[in-house]
Amino acid sequence: MSQRRVHVIGAGLAGLSAALQLSLSGEKVIVYEAAPFAGGRCRSFLDRELGCRIDNGNHLTLSGNAAVQDYLYLTNAIETMGGPGAPVFPFVDVANNERWTVRMNEGLLPWWIFDKKRRVAGTKPRDYLSMARILAAREGDTAGALLDKNNPLYRRFWEPFIIGALNTEPDIASAALLKGILVQSFAAGGKACVPLIPKVGLTETFITPCLNVLRQHDVEMKYYHRLRAMLWEGDTVRELDFNGNAVEIDAKDWVVLALPAWFMREMLPQVPTPTDFRAIINAHYRVEAPDDGAGFTGMIGGYAEWVFLRGGVASVTISCAERHKGIPVREMADLVWREVAALLHMDPARVPPHRIFLEKYATFAATPAQNRLRPASFTGWNNVALAGEWTATGLPSTIEGAIRSGIKAAQVVMRWK
Repeated sequence: MSQRRVHVIGAGLAGLSAALQLSLSGEKVIVYEAAPFAGGRCRSFLDRELGCRIDNGNHLTLSGNAAVQDYLYLTNAIETMGGPGAPVFPFVDVANNERWTVRMNEGLLPWWIFDKKRRVAGTKPRDYLSMARILAAREGDTAGALLDKNNPLYRRFWEPFIIGALNTEPDIASAALLKGILVQSFAAGGKACVPLIPKVGLTETFITPCLNVLRQHDVEMKYYHRLRAMLWEGDTVRELDFNGNAVEIDAKDWVVLALPAWFMREMLPQVPTPTDFRAIINAHYRVEAPDDGAGFTGMIGGYAEWVFLRGGVASVTISCAERHKGIPVREMADLVWREVAALLHMDPARVPPHRIFLEKYATFAATPAQNRLRPASFTGWNNVALAGEWTATGLPSTIEGAIRSGIKAAQVVMRWK
């Protein structure tokens, strides 16, 4: 009897995660990708204009992200991660250039909030009781409704944290999804909050090591394969159409659809998917700047949320870019540089060589209404599972959520082995 095949459609992080779990479990896996490379939004590339390698976007993961940690260990990539090695988070207030560093203790008891030199500048210990309201959030609650905007902690922690982590305006952001992040991080103590940043790039940490492991387990990678249609017999997929090339699906085979939400809505309109999305702008400046040891700085009260320093490049993330929709993207590069220049003690009038990218559909809007539209990995179909950070992972659009979705899809397939 021949071995069954699992066809994974999409070689983004969700698809690679599913393929990894399945191949390590002894399944025969074939991965199809429309692009000539794997990784999707999680990748690095050589920018010829800047003459250096940059990431497609900036991503900060934490030591408490269990799915990320497992993925890195399974792909032998844990040593490719860098960072400060401790739960420390440097910040600067753009309005007055005030700087401080949050230094958490490793244990569950957060005694760091009682130390003025370790907590967020200008806050008091009682301000942190607001976290309890988020941890008690119900499904329909919004973060804005549970938090006091007049509290100093809101402007210097909650607002930038929600915008950066959920890529959604705090007034409408899902408190339940924010809770999902807090449970894995701040609520788990400082040991779960050590920042992790790729030493070289996203591809070198999340993509190439995984592809190496997949190759060792005889996973076949098929690039330039864009799914155009699926032939169904009742609730069973019988054929996949890639640009006119038909792939027959045997009775015992499975299909994992690890595709973007907008593509799934076109391919399978009967599947509920998020319909509202948020943009992210990433700007990269070619500068030589000293690293303070953390490798990143949080920006309060400006256009950007984070500045990452690595390899002669300052990379900036502007989440929920709709907030600045009246400003052309090219003008945004000059405005953001003024903030970066102040941080790095450089001339704001001399904008260095740079590249700026707008990703219009970067994430789904992490609102209660959109969260309810996210489908489970198991669809009820006989041989199809779903993966993607837009599926019901309990988290917003994050690397952790994408990897978790791949694990969930693999578990669905292996349940019917």
